Amino acid sequence: MATKLLALACIRKESYGDLSPRPRYPSMPKYPKGVSGQETNVEGSEAKAVFCVLGMTCAACAGSVEKAVKRLPGIREAVVDVLNDKAQVLFYPSFVTEETIRETIEDAGFEATLIQEETSDKSTQVCRIRINGMTCTSCSSTVEQALQAIPGVQKAQVALATEEAEVHYDPKILSCNQILEAINDTGFEAVLLSTGEDMGKIGLKVDGVRTHNSMRMIENSLQALPGVRSIDIDCEVNKISLSYKPDVTGPRNFIKVIESTGTGRFKAMIFPEGGGRESHRKEEIKQYYRSFQWSLVFTVPVFLIAMIFMYIPGIKHALDTKLVNMLSIGAILRWVLSTPVQFIVGRRFYTGSYKALRHGSANMDVLIALGTNAAYFYSVYSVLRAASSTDFESTDFFETSSMLISFILLGKYLEVLAKGKTSDAIAKLMNLTPDTAILLTLDDEGNVISEEEIDSRLIQRNDVIKIIPGAKAASDGFVIWGQSHVNESMITGEARPVAKREGDTVIGGTVNENGVLHIKATRVGSESALSQIVRLVESAQMAKAPVQKFADRISKYFVPLVIILSISTWLAWFLAGKFHGYPDSWIPKSMDSFQLALQFGISVMVIACPCALGLATPTAVMVGTGVGASQGILIKGGQALESAHKVNCFVFDKTGTLTMGKPVVVNTRLLKNMVLRDFYELIAAAEVNSEHPLAKAIVEYAKKFREDEENPMWPEAQDFQSITGHGVTAIVRKKEVIVGNKSLMLEHNIPISIDAEEMLAETEGMAQTGILVSIDREVTGVLAISDPLKPGAREVISILKSMKVRSIMVTGDNPGTANSIAKEVGIETVIAEAKPEQKAEKVKELQAAGYIVAMVGDGINDSPALVAADVGMAIGAGTDIAIEAADIVLMKSNLEDVITAIDLSRKTFSRIRLNYIWALGYNLLGIPIAGGVLFPGTGFRLPPWIAGAAMAASSVSVVVCSLLLKNYRRPEKLEHLDIGGIKIE
Repeated sequence: MATKLLALACIRKESYGDLSPRPRYPSMPKYPKGVSGQETNVEGSEAKAVFCVLGMTCAACAGSVEKAVKRLPGIREAVVDVLNDKAQVLFYPSFVTEETIRETIEDAGFEATLIQEETSDKSTQVCRIRINGMTCTSCSSTVEQALQAIPGVQKAQVALATEEAEVHYDPKILSCNQILEAINDTGFEAVLLSTGEDMGKIGLKVDGVRTHNSMRMIENSLQALPGVRSIDIDCEVNKISLSYKPDVTGPRNFIKVIESTGTGRFKAMIFPEGGGRESHRKEEIKQYYRSFQWSLVFTVPVFLIAMIFMYIPGIKHALDTKLVNMLSIGAILRWVLSTPVQFIVGRRFYTGSYKALRHGSANMDVLIALGTNAAYFYSVYSVLRAASSTDFESTDFFETSSMLISFILLGKYLEVLAKGKTSDAIAKLMNLTPDTAILLTLDDEGNVISEEEIDSRLIQRNDVIKIIPGAKAASDGFVIWGQSHVNESMITGEARPVAKREGDTVIGGTVNENGVLHIKATRVGSESALSQIVRLVESAQMAKAPVQKFADRISKYFVPLVIILSISTWLAWFLAGKFHGYPDSWIPKSMDSFQLALQFGISVMVIACPCALGLATPTAVMVGTGVGASQGILIKGGQALESAHKVNCFVFDKTGTLTMGKPVVVNTRLLKNMVLRDFYELIAAAEVNSEHPLAKAIVEYAKKFREDEENPMWPEAQDFQSITGHGVTAIVRKKEVIVGNKSLMLEHNIPISIDAEEMLAETEGMAQTGILVSIDREVTGVLAISDPLKPGAREVISILKSMKVRSIMVTGDNPGTANSIAKEVGIETVIAEAKPEQKAEKVKELQAAGYIVAMVGDGINDSPALVAADVGMAIGAGTDIAIEAADIVLMKSNLEDVITAIDLSRKTFSRIRLNYIWALGYNLLGIPIAGGVLFPGTGFRLPPWIAGAAMAASSVSVVVCSLLLKNYRRPEKLEHLDIGGIKIE
């Protein structure tokens, strides 16, 4: 609870007008190692350099750049923005130069360029694009290569699982429209989702517009508004798309201007959403379902004619009736019925093959088109030859081509159905925001004049929103009126409702429990904490795990290799039959040796499945990161998942990680007869003027003796003095009050009795801080202040031991307290009095010894170690998810989530392994069986349509295997711990 309040307090500045988050993780120490501020006046010579860093693909790359830079002497701060390909470094020129920093970044494997002058124009922008029509890894690779070849594109990343691309480009050289055109040229449909500019975007539908002049009049009125950057008009649907600066204007202003322009004739509203990922997925599912239904209309009759009716005497006689020479009615019917399936229903495979081959690559569509065409056109040849011959008995495979296409369409339908469910976590997070909000209008004195219910998307900065009991907050903001309790479990994981009063921060999507609140909106739309979490999860699903490179390498050669194997299989069986390499009895009665060889060749071509390999990693990462988000664990992509499952050593910070991070008074011993309330009244009056955490703990404890008052007024303290590192002195009610450590008492020549000495020793032996209180130059009492252990800390360390994971504690606290805490939780190795850079050095020592190290810290002075570790875990980070240095963000302050994060990563990675074993095993076993390896010994032969069904089933099975991760449950060992979980309903 304390850590959570601290996290929330971090995002609120003293002025309520600006609640933008501050970095939660202070970085490297102020001065280089071994140099103090007193020895060298380096602070005044601090410099800043900004580098353009190309080649970064995910959070792990940013981390490696940070690690490399922070190892240099004289670095004060290094912040890497992976989205905009920038690194900002604060350094001391007397110890390190810009060129050295640039070379260090390049040594880490990235291209770095110093940006001479920081201007308001971004040198790099990022756009996200949805790409329709990709079917396998080969498609995504084709698009990625095409994008990377465009001048001005610095980085392009295409994710098959999400069907999206993230492109980093130079806006001075290239525009978003040119990128979209390039993708369309590769044969795929591109839809712009977002750009990297700091702009709001909204679409408005305008009713009542009858002429182009009316629309032009509206456009001119909107263009005159301050903050409007661009306007795009679609007259066909009366849609106006606007880009604007959210801190200057907003959607309600646009609606007001539109409706006032036409003197009441025009009516504007937010354009109904229909272009999102979810709607696209639904449309894709409908298309595959429709195609599958049409294919069944023709394929079922073909199947019945070819497989069933041939065994029913009367019908068989009718179907065998010859029309022209040896051409039968059955053959004509099969030809007529299979042709629409081949060329109309199966048209998508032809267009997909053409697009792939045009760009010099081959994908699954190429294999399907080749296989079905071979069966179809051989059958056409056979039918035409029968029609022109009096003795040729035709054998066609029309049912093979039509059934093959039908089964593949069924497989693709099931695949997109399953893939849609992998992103359920994001959909649930986005649904946390309410649809409507109550907007208040205030007068100059802050009194409510009116209230109206509006669409929550119309909220603008500085709006005052009313939240009634049971309602959700529509945006981030702070309370300006009212008191209540708010359930923040969906963001912070705090199981108990958090008290809110004037000045406290409220997070969008959280639920108001009882009282009415008026909040002032500070972060709306894409700026909100919830949007940041959604973006982080989406970004994590975009980032490829290193293990994905394995599938990418295979996919380059897979399809060409399969085509070679297919032709080789056909040729081998055909030549073996031609030269009597096997008995004639092996050939089925309805075939000759050529047809048998052709069936084997087609089976090899259609059974091979590159899709299963391509989906093995991204689907598992997608589901794993989504499940993590629903558990309050934000995993920053495949790299973090892959590293986390190997962790065998944990380094824990003490304060705020193993302990609550908030000191409390645990014991009071009086050495004189005195009423405890009066005793604490004097102490609190002195300590209330101090900002020290121990002073705040004493004041908080003193409030318990004044329960009748919410904000008690303490007696006036005169001659107050705070002595850093020792304590405070003051005159309260004409009494001299001194509160502090032993050194402070000795400095003031105050004698310390033997009883007080014994109490101090006993307190420190229990890992507590002893505070002496002197009233009128006589030691009157001893306070024991402790930072209590977090619930479940001991059990978590015990569980890690059972998982064969080593635990180490590194802290800046004194050895006595550190060893006592370590003993209490069961940690054997302790490094005490460690400075921030020494924590990072310890992590590197452990890595050098062969350990895969995870650092767990609350973010305060832990940034260097978090970056240096193989996996950095920030605990209790709450809403600061956009700026942290960690690979994994534990939104709750529960220590048990460390176990959950490791367990989830292990389960996810084992699922990736299982997917690869299945995808590779299927191809390695399926291709030889389809090629006829078992035929000589057993007579078993895999018809092409069954091979196609197996191929479709393999892709579906990989996605379903990944989807089983959605049933993930925390380890049973954690269930008995009394710590609340996080659920998204």
